[in-house]
Amino acid sequence: MRRLTEKQTRAYDPVEVSEQRGLRTLHFAGGVAQSVMRVRDPIALELEYTRAAMLCAVLHPAARDIALIGLGGGSLAKFIHHHLPNAHLTALEINPEVVAAARSYFFLPPNDARLTTITGDGAAWMATQHAQHDVLLLDGYDRKRIVAALSSAEFYRHCHAALRPGGWAVFNLWAEEGRFHLYREAIETAFGSPAKVLPTEQKGNLLVFAQRQPAPPTDPAEVIARARDLTTWGFDVTALAARLFA
Repeated sequence: MRRLTEKQTRAYDPVEVSEQRGLRTLHFAGGVAQSVMRVRDPIALELEYTRAAMLCAVLHPAARDIALIGLGGGSLAKFIHHHLPNAHLTALEINPEVVAAARSYFFLPPNDARLTTITGDGAAWMATQHAQHDVLLLDGYDRKRIVAALSSAEFYRHCHAALRPGGWAVFNLWAEEGRFHLYREAIETAFGSPAKVLPTEQKGNLLVFAQRQPAPPTDPAEVIARARDLTTWGFDVTALAARLFA
């Protein structure tokens, strides 16, 4: 393994970037990988949970405004910027060293008309948003666990309020943490409706999909049909969509 950089930010976990066998990884010192990128194909989504999270764009194909809390190496930000030309993404990351690493080592594009990257507190920012987004992607972790401010009942209520009716929020949770059932219950309480859960094959990730009501009923056959058309995404979107409704 070749370590590219290691920086200590006093207020946050140390950020490390390493490379092995063509895979570049961002992680916090002593913690699990936060992002993985194949150097020869930097837009591709290497981790399955990031692929699964992109079902948000299949569930809401007309999404114009997307927000991401927790940048990591920028895998989702790059993919959305490349594949969803009609959407604007706002990405929040509290650790400035993560933003710097994403730009220096993971090819995160500079801000432009379709991408705004903000170094700041995602929980505080979410509290200021009111029916301004079609999709929310929530992926805020430190080196050990989900960030407490991004897993509270209050935060989940703010996520619900930040969505337009019919909008979707996707929460990346860890099965191993032992509090998944509490998080899911709090999400469903905040959204006032049952959520959909999609386990992924890597790291025990569990993705929770919650929709702001009122919204038309979701037709699984229609969602799966839309997934079949996404042949340029580089992975089997149809199989993921089918698993979501299994």
